[in-house]
Amino acid sequence: MAYKEIVAKSIISKGKKKIQNKYQMEIDNVPSNVLGCWIINHKFTGYKSGDKVSVNGSFDVNIWYSYDNDSKTMVATKRIEYTDNFNMNVSNDEDNDIIVRALYQPNCSDVSIDGNTINFTVDKELGVEIVGEVKMKIAVEDSEDPWDNLDDSDELKEIDEEVVEDYLHD
Repeated sequence: MAYKEIVAKSIISKGKKKIQNKYQMEIDNVPSNVLGCWIINHKFTGYKSGDKVSVNGSFDVNIWYSYDNDSKTMVATKRIEYTDNFNMNVSNDEDNDIIVRALYQPNCSDVSIDGNTINFTVDKELGVEIVGEVKMKIAVEDSEDPWDNLDDSDELKEIDEEVVEDYLHD
């Protein structure tokens, strides 16, 4: 029995991480109530950092609030940049690709007011896959199955006997 090696790209390591961060936003007015908080423009990229994977990303937070005894409203916006580290088995192979997915997009889970500062908590979940080359050994047979000999000579004789060559003069 002989062996062959197949080289293919495959996911060699993957993991996910739930991340919760607290942030603050100072605003000009003293808010009465927070009416809404939403997060848009989430962008990120992953890269190898030593024996870890790091993800750099950013998103925009928009907080809608009322002020002046709930008589006026305003939207405050802040761009948040982050770096999250993943403890993953990363080989020293330079050909590895890092794929990052947002399994749960950033979402504002808690908001509170402290004077003219709005405190908020952002939850997100990121998944990281490391794609690299893998080698597989498979057993192969050296011998082929024998070919069957096909003999259609009997069928061809029957067809030849049925053909009437002088069909125009009949």
